[in-house]
Amino acid sequence: MPVILISLFSAIIIVITVYSMVKVLSIAYKREEISVLKFRVLATSFIATGILVAVLLPFGYQRLFDLIL
Repeated sequence: MPVILISLFSAIIIVITVYSMVKVLSIAYKREEISVLKFRVLATSFIATGILVAVLLPFGYQRLFDLIL
């Protein structure tokens, strides 16, 4: 149960972070500071990395709890 709760809260923080980064990229694109290709590549990489980290977090937390307890 604690692993699920910690993973859920961590995933929420990751989602908020990724959303903020994509919002920053959107602002930079609207100001024509980055190109469309760079915007797409960076946004996709942020989203993919966020999903990967959120999926792998429960396993890491489980190992950590196994070591502690």
